[in-house]
Amino acid sequence: MNYGLAYALGFHPWEDAEKQPSFTGKLAELMEEEEESGRQPPYGPALDLGTGSGIWGIKLAERGWQVTGIDIVEKALRQARERARETGVAMRVLHADVTALRVADVGSDFKLVLDTGTFHGLTTSQRETMGREVSAVAADEATVLMLAWAPRRRGPLPRGASRSEIEEAFPGWSVTDVGATGFEAPKPVELLMRPNERWYRLQRG
Repeated sequence: MNYGLAYALGFHPWEDAEKQPSFTGKLAELMEEEEESGRQPPYGPALDLGTGSGIWGIKLAERGWQVTGIDIVEKALRQARERARETGVAMRVLHADVTALRVADVGSDFKLVLDTGTFHGLTTSQRETMGREVSAVAADEATVLMLAWAPRRRGPLPRGASRSEIEEAFPGWSVTDVGATGFEAPKPVELLMRPNERWYRLQRG
């Protein structure tokens, strides 16, 4: 998928979900019940893959995570930096590709990696490379929270990913399907793409 074109056209349903309590509530629930349960902030370093304009990375920072957000779309990155300044949170924003995290020097020992829609739009070889790169920069006890549409032919739009495809790209990780995201797509988007989004949790071992 051409994300640069998508942002130029203003097509970014993965960010529009910010206005949906069903989606934001589910994400907050996942964080509170697992990643933050029994702990106090600061929670540690988090990596927001495909941060876009920074919406979800900023929400993590507001919760007490030390966030690095990456993307390849300069327009989105400019928006992310401006949004972080306006919100008043400390969030590192970098131009980096998910298939070359170490080259971009994004950091290491991330306790949380968030993907709200990057993996499921990649080719098979890109997914394998992303899996290796994430494994290289994540802490031993890290969690990956990944949003993925159900697999389906969608032309130039994200084709989605199954649990088995995620497992193949992340050997050495345990993958759990943790359920629907609560995202409510606009009718035209729902009819065209039938996203059937789900959250997956990946943990080492």
